[in-house]
Amino acid sequence: MTVVATTSPGFGRYGAVPDKLAQKGWTFVRCVDVTKPDGGLSEHLADVDFLVAGLVRVTEETLGAAPKLKAVLKHGVGVDSIDVAACTAHGVPVLNTPGANAAAVAELAIGMMFAFARNIPAGHQGVVTGGWNRVVGSEIGGKTLGIVGLGAIGRSLALKALGLGMTVVASDLYPDRDFGSRHGVEIVELDELLKRSDYVSLHVFGGADNAALINAERLALMKPTACLLNLARGEVVDLDALDAALTAGKLAGAGIDAYAVEPPDVSHPIFRQPRVVFTPHTGADTVESVERVGLMNIEDIETLIAGGRPARVLNPQVFERTGAPA
Repeated sequence: MTVVATTSPGFGRYGAVPDKLAQKGWTFVRCVDVTKPDGGLSEHLADVDFLVAGLVRVTEETLGAAPKLKAVLKHGVGVDSIDVAACTAHGVPVLNTPGANAAAVAELAIGMMFAFARNIPAGHQGVVTGGWNRVVGSEIGGKTLGIVGLGAIGRSLALKALGLGMTVVASDLYPDRDFGSRHGVEIVELDELLKRSDYVSLHVFGGADNAALINAERLALMKPTACLLNLARGEVVDLDALDAALTAGKLAGAGIDAYAVEPPDVSHPIFRQPRVVFTPHTGADTVESVERVGLMNIEDIETLIAGGRPARVLNPQVFERTGAPA
C-alpha cells in the first residue's frame, strides 16, 4: 500500500485533487496539526512512501526516520525548507512545481500595490468604525515597478503590470534577457532597480544566500515615496531595518506576505506601522493555483511509481546512482 503524507494545508483539498487521490487508493495522511512543530509528520514517517512538503522543514533527521521514503515533492516552488543535499545523499529525489502558482502570487502583488496606492485597509477600517476620511491616493499606471527575481512569478507579474500601464525593470542573477527584450522589461542591477522604482516586489528564493538581501543600506537607496513588497521568504528582508526606514519617513510603505518565523511574533514594531499591509503567506493560495500544484504532485508520484523519471526532479543524479524508484 502506497502511503502519501503531506505537511501542506492545501494539498488534497481543492478542485479535482481530492477525487484524484481517492481514485488512486493510496493511504493519505495529512500532517497539519498546528500544535506540533512538524504538523505531526514524525508520527507517520516510518510508513511514508511519498512526502508532499509544505513549509515544514525536511532535514537529515526527517530522512533518517523515513526508511521507505521514495521522494519529497514540494507543494509549490521554493525548496529552501528542504535539505536537497541530504535527500540526494539518501537517494531521494526532490521535485517541485515550477510555474503552477505564478499567477496567484503575481495577482497578490498587484493587489498589495492597489491596497497601498489607494489606502484600502485604512479606508475600510475608517468606514466600519464610523469615520469618513477620504484620503487622496495615487494611480499605479505610469509608475515604475522593480521586480527582484525574474522567474515564473516575476515574469507573470511583469506582464500584468505592463497591462496596467506601469514601467517594469527587473534584476536577476541569471536574467531572461529574451523575455525582457520581447516585452520591454529593462534588466538592471539590483541597486539601480531600488533607486528607480516606485514599487519593488521581491520574488527570490530564501536561504543563506539571500538572507537580509534588503538591508538598511539597500533600503536607503529607495525613494521615500516607494513601497516594498515581500512575497518571497521572510529572511530576505531585514525587518528591523524596514521598520526604521518607515519610522524615519525614508520609505512610504510595504506589503509583507512572508515571515522568517510563521506565524510571526507580532510584538515586533513593524506590526504597528500604519502603512504596511500584512497577509499570512497566502500568495499561492487560490483554488486554481492549489489545484494545479496538487495535480502536478500527483502526476509526479504516478510517474515515480511506474518507474519513470519526472522532468521536474531537482536532483536527477539520484537516478543515475540508484535507478528510478519503483
